[in-house]
Amino acid sequence: MTAPTLTDGGDLLRIATAGSVDDGKSTLVGRLLYDTKSVLADQIDAVTKASVDRGMDTPDLSLLVDGLRAEREQGITIDVAYRYFATPARSFVLADTPGHVQYTRNTVSGASTAQLVILLVDARNGVVAQTRRHAAVMALLGVPQLVLAVNKIDLVDDPAAVFAEISTEFAAITRSLGYADEQVLEIPVSALHGDNIAHRSARTPFYTGPTLIEHLESVPNEQGAAARRGDMGLRFPVQYVIRPRTADYPDYRGYAGQVAAGTVSVGDEIVVASSGQRSRIAKIDTPDGELASAHAGRSVTLLLSDDIDISRGDLIAAAADAPEAAQQFTATVCWLGDKPLRTGARLLLKHGTKTTQVIIGELQALFDEQNLALIEAPETVELNQIGRIALMTAEPIPADDYQVNRETGSFLLIDPQGGNTLGAGLIGDALGPLDLAPLEPALL
Repeated sequence: MTAPTLTDGGDLLRIATAGSVDDGKSTLVGRLLYDTKSVLADQIDAVTKASVDRGMDTPDLSLLVDGLRAEREQGITIDVAYRYFATPARSFVLADTPGHVQYTRNTVSGASTAQLVILLVDARNGVVAQTRRHAAVMALLGVPQLVLAVNKIDLVDDPAAVFAEISTEFAAITRSLGYADEQVLEIPVSALHGDNIAHRSARTPFYTGPTLIEHLESVPNEQGAAARRGDMGLRFPVQYVIRPRTADYPDYRGYAGQVAAGTVSVGDEIVVASSGQRSRIAKIDTPDGELASAHAGRSVTLLLSDDIDISRGDLIAAAADAPEAAQQFTATVCWLGDKPLRTGARLLLKHGTKTTQVIIGELQALFDEQNLALIEAPETVELNQIGRIALMTAEPIPADDYQVNRETGSFLLIDPQGGNTLGAGLIGDALGPLDLAPLEPALL
């Protein structure tokens, strides 16, 4: 048994997991790796031996992914762990995030680029506070697809009734958060025994939907599809200016970076968003040779037909729909710092490849993810809280609304002294589009 590479499958889907402590998330991730043959034979042998030594009849697949457990016991901060697996239909990058409420910031980090998130609940406990918190965070981050994996379904007396009750409750929550029914799927699973993970289970005849892996293989890859269709205009943050200054390339001036959105082709008219200077794409270079065009996610070097002033941090955009540069804007921020955020704080803001000074203005509202309500005019935004704030930057930022473009609508807030990341921000009022009508009392 050998681990597949990411080229084994078709297109790439970025997914993440979230759930409360002891919901079986490690076992589920281990099961996904095991059922897709993405772990080596010696790893399986080691897990099997350890499981037998513990008196278990089946391999404890959580051991495949619980390497961070020792760090947790030592009190070391847990970061997001990334897992890679593939099927014949698709390749996957899975962000495995901690389950405890104190690691909400890691959940935000892992889910920020995800196109689908698997939320776990224990069938014996149902939807809990952490489930509502995670669902709210996913809605704020604009995650297009959710899966509710009702785990340990084999441990309840009436699995059909339990699954129906949990599904109904979760659907009410996701609808309140703005999700359409087709964006959410509930699946009864047993990660320990593999029920409805890769194979349909005879123990859940009441469930007629796809297995988890079937759904992962077939769910629309919304970000990738949008990029391939060219629905989004070009966004190209300049990472580095290349000037070889050699005899072979005396006049070479290229702008290296990754296409954040849209498509760029030779001959396209572009604009430098911050200055308004215009030119056309003369050449698209890569280490493997020239390209006629490049899509979102591709790292390239752009050469222009005019010699204009561009440096690291500038944004090259499609001339037809370039974002407006602004110094004052509203944003939704998840606060990651141990010290609370207050009005007047002077920080650094990193947007794409550009870093500039920023002053925090009014703290407008806090999001109460349990009651799906806003708390107006808070004095502070504390660790793991999500709030709407006003900011003013020292230099104009050419940014899109996060609801329109996740890549160029996000930013980081950084401690200017220590360089630590203090906040993850979404430009625009991400709280505004949510239907913040309180949930039914029975659901709280």
